Amino acid sequence: MPEPRVWQLTAGSAVLGLALAAAAATAAGPWDGGQRTAERARAAAPATGGERHPGRAPAPAAAPSAPPRPEPAPAPSAPGVLAAVSGPGDGPLPGDLPRTLVPLLADPGLGTARTASVVDAATGRQLYGEGAGTPMTPASTVKIATAAAALSALGTDHRIATTVTAAPDGKAVTLTGGGDPTLDETRLKALAGDTARALKKRGHTSVRLAYDTGLYRGPALHPIGPNENLAPVTALMTRGGRLDDSTAGPAPRSGDPARDTATAFAALLADAGVEVTGTPAPGRTPKGAPLARTSSAPLADLVERTLTHSDNDLAEALARQTALAREQPASFAGAEKAVRAELGRLALPLNGARFADGSGLDRRGRVSALLLTTLLSRAADAAHPELRPILTGLPVGGFTGTLAARYAQAPAGAGLVRAKTGTLTGVNTLAGTVVTADGRLLAFAFLAGRTPSPDLAQPALDRLSAALTGQK
Repeated sequence: MPEPRVWQLTAGSAVLGLALAAAAATAAGPWDGGQRTAERARAAAPATGGERHPGRAPAPAAAPSAPPRPEPAPAPSAPGVLAAVSGPGDGPLPGDLPRTLVPLLADPGLGTARTASVVDAATGRQLYGEGAGTPMTPASTVKIATAAAALSALGTDHRIATTVTAAPDGKAVTLTGGGDPTLDETRLKALAGDTARALKKRGHTSVRLAYDTGLYRGPALHPIGPNENLAPVTALMTRGGRLDDSTAGPAPRSGDPARDTATAFAALLADAGVEVTGTPAPGRTPKGAPLARTSSAPLADLVERTLTHSDNDLAEALARQTALAREQPASFAGAEKAVRAELGRLALPLNGARFADGSGLDRRGRVSALLLTTLLSRAADAAHPELRPILTGLPVGGFTGTLAARYAQAPAGAGLVRAKTGTLTGVNTLAGTVVTADGRLLAFAFLAGRTPSPDLAQPALDRLSAALTGQK
């Protein structure tokens, strides 16, 4: 028989799916045997995003020109195993939250500055608050806001392109970065092959190579300086500038990811039969249609990967994509302005908020617990299906991403809590969703500052979120 935590994961995932399907169907209809056809197709399709990130990042998606997958067949009928999630205003509310949470918030491991917000995700009604509107340093929980802004501005199907364009005389080509840190060796090799074939058709087997990172403006180096948590923020890079085989977490980083990518591309062109003369150098993209291109996975997948693995490089890329969509400079400053403006369009409580970066590594960032829970509630709202990847990308307590090794001291939360973590020296945060014993979906945010250590703060946060399940 499966262990209790596996049952919790199964039940929690099923209830979250029911909650999202119920919310979407309430607004969209019609129903087919109790389940909206579009939601059933989504559920039956191959798994994407958060659930497929336990150890590696997802394989790159096919380019937009690839033929669409056939519509999946409907799942066979089966007896119901879970009651439908309560609709807005239906069913009992959770028990006495203050009595449950106040003692847990007093844990010394949470330091001397702590705030909390818990809301009913179906209605947005706040069920508990402790300094909920106070701006705090969010650390990586700010990635929820970064992701929401990108999804709102660009939609779930947006892809980031890397292109190669030839000079009019065909004697030189330019590799142009579009801001995709997920570009990898496999896609770069395919791009080189496509480029070589196009050049040979034009009668060219020797070219000069330039690379263009001009899409991004301002400093490439994050204010924290050189760091294993983030490569220089440039529009052209391979695998987030990682110099080892890792796919997530800290790693040695290249000091010039764009040049390294261009150098690797030159070698791949040579392997494909096109000699590159000289050394790749910075340049501008010539006018004209690209010879070849490669595109990232859809934005929905990028958001899920960002949240599941707390990918700082992707978070900064998403912030700049938002800036470009709103005609702001693709810089730290431009992204901050664009993200705030986009979140304002979602009618979120932004008092005191500052989005100093997209990743949360900048300590000058500020958000409130209320902002995060309101945003999570928006993501569960049928009126905002574009925000759904925020919920599906959250790590699952005890199972995936940055929560895979958590909840050992709070087993009631394993499989039922999905949340984004945040960790800086003296700052520990957690924001996400939890399924209660009666099947209600709650959104929560616990932000702690001046914490003594993550070893003390993280278990305290786990206990807080696990307590919301109502289970022992």
